[in-house]
Amino acid sequence: MQPIDLRSDTVTKPSKAMMEAMFRAEVGDDVFNEDPTIIELEKFSANLFGKEAALFCPSGTMTNQIAIKVHTQPGDELICDVNSHIYNYEGGGISFNSGVQAKLLTGKEGRLSAELIEPAINGDFDWLTRTSLVSLENTVNRAGGSYYTIDQIKPIYTLCKKHNLKLHLDGARIFNALIESNETPKQIGEYFDSISICLSKGLGAPIGSLLLGEKEFIKKARRIRKIFGGGMRQAGILAAAGLYALKNNVTRLKEDHARAKKIEETLKGLSYIESILPVYTNIVIFNLRSEKITGEAFEKKLSENNIKIAAFGKHTIRMVTHLDFDDAMLARTIDVLKSIDK
Repeated sequence: MQPIDLRSDTVTKPSKAMMEAMFRAEVGDDVFNEDPTIIELEKFSANLFGKEAALFCPSGTMTNQIAIKVHTQPGDELICDVNSHIYNYEGGGISFNSGVQAKLLTGKEGRLSAELIEPAINGDFDWLTRTSLVSLENTVNRAGGSYYTIDQIKPIYTLCKKHNLKLHLDGARIFNALIESNETPKQIGEYFDSISICLSKGLGAPIGSLLLGEKEFIKKARRIRKIFGGGMRQAGILAAAGLYALKNNVTRLKEDHARAKKIEETLKGLSYIESILPVYTNIVIFNLRSEKITGEAFEKKLSENNIKIAAFGKHTIRMVTHLDFDDAMLARTIDVLKSIDK
């Protein structure tokens, strides 16, 4: 029985065509800024979002943490949603790396608004932390893959300009958002001082994220990357996978979203499901009725059918669709989910 892994879209493996692109990659020393494939990837991604420059890093956590470090000073405060990846899943990096504290707001399905942010901006008093940065996540992982549209971002951008705040985008799954909103990378790029995009989730690359911004910002970011231990040598092999992903695997994200919606539709008809977060993209998060089945028992039943899922709480489950999850796997998953209800 072929294994099915729905724990995350990070479990994707490089396709044969992607591997071939990696084997053909021309390489050099990236610390000396001499790896031609990395240079090509950075230029391609920067141009895609209308930014002056980009920086290739091993992970999205690194790109986010570099951005925070460049945009802030120790003792500052950043504003983000309570569900934000930068706060929940980056090992306390906001405080550890930058000496900055987070002010957490509760947005609608993980999305902040200008009306919510403005009262949270501190005044210019010696006894208050200096608010210097706002960070948005698109799509919002813990909120079931909800996403911002440009019309929702514009007022936040205007507010940040008014208060001289920097605006960062944790765009780990930004292409999932853009595919659904029918907006372009260049359109969204206008509204952020820095953007982090991930190549190793739905786009299918084995590793890598990019930080985008203006030239001076990226110059500072390169220095911080080195301090963080992120300087790479002949990493063009990895960059080639990223280039392939950006050129070939974006539009197909719609398929992942469609399969996630079918899982949602199935779950709605099952008696052991208490609630489901609205499915916007490729993330399905739902709560079990504990009197019917516990999270541990549910995970065990799926495991017995060679299906891996992620527990998001005692009775909360997350499933994430991706390019290595096809229609046959979807059908089998749905059959197993229905069988538990018998």
